[in-house]
Amino acid sequence: MRWPLIRFLPSHTHFDFVKWAPFAAVLSTLCIVGSIFSFVTHGLNLGIDFAGGTMIEVVTPGAAPLAALRTDLLQIGVHDPQVQGFGAPNSALLRFKPAENVSAVDSVALVRQRLSARVPGIQFKSITVVGPKVSGELFRSGFIALAIAIGLMLLYIWFRFQLQFGFGAVVAIAHDIFLTIGVLSVLQIEFSMTSIAALLTVIGYSMNEKVITFDRLRENLGKYRKTPLREVINLSENERLSRTMITGTTAILALVGALFLGGPALFPLVFTMVFGIIIGTYSSIYVALPVILLWGVNRDAGEAAPLKSATQRP
Repeated sequence: MRWPLIRFLPSHTHFDFVKWAPFAAVLSTLCIVGSIFSFVTHGLNLGIDFAGGTMIEVVTPGAAPLAALRTDLLQIGVHDPQVQGFGAPNSALLRFKPAENVSAVDSVALVRQRLSARVPGIQFKSITVVGPKVSGELFRSGFIALAIAIGLMLLYIWFRFQLQFGFGAVVAIAHDIFLTIGVLSVLQIEFSMTSIAALLTVIGYSMNEKVITFDRLRENLGKYRKTPLREVINLSENERLSRTMITGTTAILALVGALFLGGPALFPLVFTMVFGIIIGTYSSIYVALPVILLWGVNRDAGEAAPLKSATQRP
């Protein structure tokens, strides 16, 4: 049985996507410039993974009250408190940055004093202070991972399609990463290792959209060899528009619950993914395809010969 609301989606559309490409290019350029400006002036709200901080492993008499521990840390006044289960049900890992003008040693002493009073019987198993040097190495490693992922995507698209397709995909993904990091900088949403994981997920989703876009375009280029490239692009995008709307909406609906109900621990991760899905869908149409339109495509490669079945004689 089909989802009843799908019938309200138009089965055939005739939008002139290419017509709005120049306006989209101006909009994207302004947003990228704004993202760079925000990154340079405000930077990112780096989490403990990148800015350094303190990690404490605790063991409680019963099941670890994660929400209560997080609330206690907020009331103590430390920055960026994070609490997560660690191993056994009665173990938890506390992460936080010291309050301003307070040393790491004094912050640890204050946390131990307050939590011991509020959670009788709590044990502090290990205390680790992450310095800025280690955090800086993690920050560089995270962005190196993003660069490697984008480079591998270029090779894959180049191998499967043509070089201009790969270049268009890389430009579009770089556009997505710039804008996503820019939004995180403008809104000062915490940027941590989970944000790197979210960005890698965004790269994967965005690349999947580009592969589907390029595959439909390549198919139509084989069908309409004499049709101008502009018209083939419009035709291809109109043919896959309903599929794009359904896929993107489904992905966002799957995340929107965690976005509003997941609490502060999940918000940076889910927000990055939701924004990345939206901007990745946009860039497939108004960044990747305009690059191909400007570069042009090779239509003289010919179509692949059909494979013969194993039982068919030569």
